[in-house]
Amino acid sequence: MQKILGAAALAAALGLAFGAQAQIIVSGNDEKANYNDAGQMVVGPPGKDTVSIIDIRNRTQPRIVATLPLINTIVGPPTNLAVTPDEKLAIVVNSLDVVQDGDKWKTVPDDRVFVIDLTAKPPAIIATLHAGKQASGMAINRAGTLALIANRADNTVSVLTISGKDVKVVGSVALAPAGAPSQQLSAVAITPDGKRALVVKATANKAALLDIDGTTVTYKGYDMITGVFPFNVQITPDGKLGLVNNNGNAGEADGQVDTVAVIDMEMNPPRVVDQVVVGDAPEGLVVSPAGGYAVSLLTNGSGNVPKSAFFHHEHSIAALLRIEGKKVRKVSETEVGGLAEGIVFSPDGKYLYVANFLDSDITILRLRGNKLVPVGSLKLPGHPASMRGNTP
Repeated sequence: MQKILGAAALAAALGLAFGAQAQIIVSGNDEKANYNDAGQMVVGPPGKDTVSIIDIRNRTQPRIVATLPLINTIVGPPTNLAVTPDEKLAIVVNSLDVVQDGDKWKTVPDDRVFVIDLTAKPPAIIATLHAGKQASGMAINRAGTLALIANRADNTVSVLTISGKDVKVVGSVALAPAGAPSQQLSAVAITPDGKRALVVKATANKAALLDIDGTTVTYKGYDMITGVFPFNVQITPDGKLGLVNNNGNAGEADGQVDTVAVIDMEMNPPRVVDQVVVGDAPEGLVVSPAGGYAVSLLTNGSGNVPKSAFFHHEHSIAALLRIEGKKVRKVSETEVGGLAEGIVFSPDGKYLYVANFLDSDITILRLRGNKLVPVGSLKLPGHPASMRGNTP
């Protein structure tokens, strides 16, 4: 593992960055993967991936305060990392590793979970844990005491406890019978009260409901059909609605419109009550911590499709959704960069940060009425595959 970039200089900066009112987002940068003109992923050797730690207290002029060499991947939903509510830890999950296959490289499932101490000067990896096969999307509860990881290749959800800086894997929950074909559990979201969770099963076209009692997580077999290839999930800050990105084509654009399923979490049992048409290939998904809005991020044929395809575009699209009570509607679209994946709201819900994989940067947007207005950008040291803060 390489030395942390600029450690001496960054230590002084971090003293300011992680003081009172610190507001941090983390970006996982994948330097192994690229896409050719045919839209095919080309996988290169490992060793150059990074995780960037970004201070967003100055909303339009955020700054990178540390970059750590750490494996990450674009494969899977861009929710494979998160910051604890107290901003003392970042937890980063890696779903795929790469191994040499003749004169080429190929991907293989990984299960590693890295714990980063954000209070160290400079930040440092303090633990490496192991979840399930192809560990993918994750979520941390509001209390900062529990994390769940959706394991895409083995139909399980790993359960982790968080106590101060001590993170442990304490169990797993099976969401399909042993030996059943992979249902591609891709992403998970925990309700604000910490008592339930939603887990999307991409190839089953369903979302599963979990019950949480302390560190005991239970699956009672209840699933909801949400739409074709549900790939990401979030829950509104009041806990009343769940939102699910239905990708429609197994992670790739195809020129057809896709939807966001709306789940009424107050019904017994919860169920899908609406579908909102958003556009082609939604992957990134975020709800405003202040309530009232969500954003579904459409890859929109901007990178992982043939350049000759009729549905190829140069830009991804941030589709803004207005939430009024239990009614959700799309109110506007804003172009962002190429193959945008990760997406984060500022804690006050006034700004949005969109990570553009192809452009190696972040687009900064301001929420003004029912529109997202570009107000800045931040260059990154790599290609951002995922991005999260301490809010969903």
